[in-house]
Amino acid sequence: MVLFMAMNLPKSEDVRAYGKRALHPRTKLGRTTLWFGYLALALELLRLITRSPAGTMLSGWAAFISYVFVFFAILLGFRWLRQRLMWRLRNRLIVTYVFIGVIPVILLVMMALLAGYLFAGQFATYVAMSDLQSELHHLEATNKSLTTQFRSLSRSGNLNPQLAAEIASASDENFRHRSVTVWDGDKGFVLAEPGRGAAQVPIKLSPAIGGDFAGFVLDQNRVQLRAVKKATDGTHQLTVISNVPITPELLRQAAVELGSVTLLPPDRETIVKPTAGSNPKGIEITADKDHVTTKFGGETVRVNTSGDDSKGSKRVEAGTVPPPSNSLDFHFPFATRFDVIDWGTAETLRGLLLVDTRPSLLYATLFSSLGENAGIFIQVLIGIGIFLGIIELIALFVGVRLTRSVTKSIAELYSATQYVNRGELSHRIQVRSRDQMAALEQSFNSMTQSLGNLITEQKEKQRLEGELAIAHEVQALLFPADLSGLRTLEVHGVCRPARTVSGDYYDFIPLREERLMIALGDISGKGISAALLMATVHAFVRAYSLEPERTLASVALGAGVSESSVLAMHCRGNSDGDSELSPALLMATLNYQLFRSTPPEKYATMFLACYDARSRSLTYSNAGHLPPLVLGSNGNLTRLETSGTVVGLFDGMTYDESTVALDSGAIFVAYSDGITEPENEFGEFGEERLIELIQRHRDQSLSRISDAVTGAVTDWIAGGEQPDDVTLVLARAR
Repeated sequence: MVLFMAMNLPKSEDVRAYGKRALHPRTKLGRTTLWFGYLALALELLRLITRSPAGTMLSGWAAFISYVFVFFAILLGFRWLRQRLMWRLRNRLIVTYVFIGVIPVILLVMMALLAGYLFAGQFATYVAMSDLQSELHHLEATNKSLTTQFRSLSRSGNLNPQLAAEIASASDENFRHRSVTVWDGDKGFVLAEPGRGAAQVPIKLSPAIGGDFAGFVLDQNRVQLRAVKKATDGTHQLTVISNVPITPELLRQAAVELGSVTLLPPDRETIVKPTAGSNPKGIEITADKDHVTTKFGGETVRVNTSGDDSKGSKRVEAGTVPPPSNSLDFHFPFATRFDVIDWGTAETLRGLLLVDTRPSLLYATLFSSLGENAGIFIQVLIGIGIFLGIIELIALFVGVRLTRSVTKSIAELYSATQYVNRGELSHRIQVRSRDQMAALEQSFNSMTQSLGNLITEQKEKQRLEGELAIAHEVQALLFPADLSGLRTLEVHGVCRPARTVSGDYYDFIPLREERLMIALGDISGKGISAALLMATVHAFVRAYSLEPERTLASVALGAGVSESSVLAMHCRGNSDGDSELSPALLMATLNYQLFRSTPPEKYATMFLACYDARSRSLTYSNAGHLPPLVLGSNGNLTRLETSGTVVGLFDGMTYDESTVALDSGAIFVAYSDGITEPENEFGEFGEERLIELIQRHRDQSLSRISDAVTGAVTDWIAGGEQPDDVTLVLARAR
């Protein structure tokens, strides 16, 4: 047990985090509750310090602020509880089902029970009252018949008690304890059952009752059925009053059908009349040991239930409630009011009729006309109940299954997101169904697989980008770092690759005797393959330019030509070996090597030129590259048109070369198609725009001219992707 308690104790970090959240709430309600708590604590401490008694202003404010704090704390607790309970989807669905399904069903059941209770109670009291009303109507009809007969006797002068008693005795068997009072003018006599001496006193006609009457009356502190019929012949008036006291025997028939029937006479001393403008608020029944008080419509009726009051009012009770026929056959009481006329004052009083019964008695009474077939309705109702119960169980089972499937799918999705959050992209949800949640689970599995593949590809891409970055750094070392040129020639070159590495090539190779080799090439294709071929071209050009005798000798000997003839044909200079390879022969040698060392689809355009400072001339050879330009100091434009086929595509190619003079101030311009071919909605950048830019900035340094050209190209493509490598070589004669 100690170990179990230790395992469930909160950690100190959790306690500190909880205390921090409690002292620094993030919501407005939390901050408001906290400040009211501080204020209530301060007021309580101040009240204790000052010993302020109850009833003072300080005590009142302390109590008020404390109540406000408790109110906000309860709201905060409800919010916390709601957040804790409503966080899980299962709890949300349960609450939703309760509000949508359970509560309406409960309300409907309560409404049905209330309606059933009211209907059953009204039906029970209706049966009891209908028996009394039937007895009253029968009494009224009999009294009317007696009045007609007595009127005939009165006209003939033969009306006397003996003859009237004989006539009335013919209907005595229909009434028990009936008394008939006959007033022939001012003379009255009583026709009563034998042996009822108390009934021999004639019933006086109430002056408040003017004409014929039939109803419930309160006379001699008892509720009775009374019918009054008046017959007038001129000045002579005959009045017949039939009276039947309400006794247990009179209520016995209703008691047999219903159970227990009790008639409570009104207590005349506690009747309150409704006032004008009263607002009825429904029925309210209260009871004590001796009385039952009913309030309805602003009127209060108090009846005696003890059997006798100070004036002798009697309650009448008949029958008892039988034992239940089954566990659901519960007994219920119901009461209804009825009007009672005070015989002396003609004031309308209210009595109560109480009925205690059971559903089985009401059912038997309601379907009594069906006899033995009445049980069919019970069987039908039981069958309908069983059928509805089975449907409810099926609906409950389906609802629970659907809820579990939804909540289980959501829980698995949430668990899967936690795996993804931890970087475990190999986790997969087990799909068990074929609904929309299953499609969502499959989509999640596909998403995690795609994320895993994407991360793998991203890592591979990062690896390739790292290698390309290294390749870019290596390639940058291949471009000439020394741009000092010659004493009579200023040079500058720039290459901006379209991708990480470039397929364009340029180089400045210093030679002996104030000579400088200028090279510019454009390798077919882009990317890594073009960059590798560019490195090969760079190596070949450097090798053949710096050691022409050894390289050419090895090539020629491989072709079957004598070494002496090779030197005579391919070298020029004086006899001490101060020689160099001409651009045309260097181009042919480069074609020879590339054709044998590269695939057939790989080739390059190349421009090679050798500048001689002593003669201020530029000897060049072009292998399919864009013709370079020479902008003279006087504004003349010269295109170096001499050209041949590309290198590396065909074997055994020879190339022509030409020489052009560079006077002081002339600018040599060589470029790749990445400068002139970029397009926008106005067309290509073009050679004319390039010449215009150089002419405009020719007095500036070559680096400034280069920046102006490359910047104009970037602006021309308007921030789009650079379509090709941009390479520019500039030289200016000094």
